[in-house]
Amino acid sequence: MSDHPAEMLKDIHSHHQAAADRDQAEHRKALARHSEALARHSARVTALRQERDRARAERRWWTWARTSVVTWHTQQRRPRPPAVRQARPAAMPRDVADQEAILTAGITGEHIVAADLGAVLGDEWTLLHGYRNRRGEIDHVLLGPRGMFTIEVKYRNATVDVDGDQWRFCKYDHYGNLVEQGWITDRRGRFPSVQLNEPTAELERFLRSRNHPVRARRAVILTHPRSALGRCRNITVDLIATSTGRLTDLISESPAVFGTTQVLELQKLVVHDHQFNQRRMAR
Repeated sequence: MSDHPAEMLKDIHSHHQAAADRDQAEHRKALARHSEALARHSARVTALRQERDRARAERRWWTWARTSVVTWHTQQRRPRPPAVRQARPAAMPRDVADQEAILTAGITGEHIVAADLGAVLGDEWTLLHGYRNRRGEIDHVLLGPRGMFTIEVKYRNATVDVDGDQWRFCKYDHYGNLVEQGWITDRRGRFPSVQLNEPTAELERFLRSRNHPVRARRAVILTHPRSALGRCRNITVDLIATSTGRLTDLISESPAVFGTTQVLELQKLVVHDHQFNQRRMAR
């Protein structure tokens, strides 16, 4: 599958290649270290949750209370992602540098979700990154026995308010003063829920045409460690959350709907449709 933000980032740096290569290499190393730390953290949290749930089922209330507290504190110590590089070559135009920062942040956020899911889901699950069709791109398409999940990732250091398909952010300083606010949109002016719903609906339409009437569960994940949700009402996706843990909860609460053969068939169809659209857009 494609890595569209990374491709765009490469294009932006065409005139600053040497410096960018060094910076990106260091960033990739930092992401790899962060991925390992996230995997260890997720495994620890999963083990604690299982211990807590066993204690509750067996009515061992003292153990349940203790593990609940330990689980909560462990979750709060989630490894922070590497800082998005803000330095820019002197000759780089400001608008190009700003776009670079946005794309690098997007890559970081998508990496966090992929690492989190990889740490808790088994081999029966497949994560496809960067699926694209004529209505847009989906950061992650997750396929497994409990269904198909489409995921939009936003790495935003802000409090996010949602009303229907309108998304607004407010950023505060350490003293609680509002320092920045505005709409959250992509380059086409679409809010995150629209950005996810439009290509997801197109993917569902394609799968129906191939005799697979699948309804995808749709999730927008805010991955920045200081992301927060404000007022959310009339939301048009299945989940808006500030951690991948809420997504894994949604997955675990979903009934089993696909067998192994159907998961493999769906995977092949999604990849085929992505490749078809890539060729079409390249003409």
